[in-house]
Amino acid sequence: MEREQYLAAIKPRMPEKRYIHTVGVMETAINLAHKYGEDVKKAETAAILHDIAKYADIEWMENIVRDEKLDERLIGWGSELLHGPVGACIAQSEFGITDDELLNAIRFHTTGRANMSRLEKIIFVADMIEPNRRFDGVDRLRKKAQKNLDKAMSACVRHTLAFLIDTKQPIYPLSIECYNDMMNREDSEG
Repeated sequence: MEREQYLAAIKPRMPEKRYIHTVGVMETAINLAHKYGEDVKKAETAAILHDIAKYADIEWMENIVRDEKLDERLIGWGSELLHGPVGACIAQSEFGITDDELLNAIRFHTTGRANMSRLEKIIFVADMIEPNRRFDGVDRLRKKAQKNLDKAMSACVRHTLAFLIDTKQPIYPLSIECYNDMMNREDSEG
């Protein structure tokens, strides 16, 4: 499928504000893919589809987790975490996407994970820094993303974890593994 077909397919599944966000993620991901030598088409597709399940029924998504034998730890975490893995299932079943790297970029765009690919990092970072995002520190994250993808990824993960801690929310285990992986890589790089 081409960009316009994907955009037409996702638009009815989300409010206008989320559609605008998705277009922002797409544009940011394309920019980062060019900058860091990633497959632009994969980045574009993953960005367009990353929130396809964001507004799906939670019970339906939990059934997908069970039926597809996804990580059972997802049950009970709500749409914020369910929509990534379920979105990857939708990308595969409805759009015929079989590229594991592209599917993983959708699957882990909210939690992160250890040993993320460059494409996964691009989608994670693009989701956080797209032009419509407004939060303290977003401009600093945008500047980092233009200089070094790994440092931007690390900063985005730290920002997310700090937010979750400050707002007294639980942290999904993959996010902790992602943080530990990023810190270990920074330590090994000196």
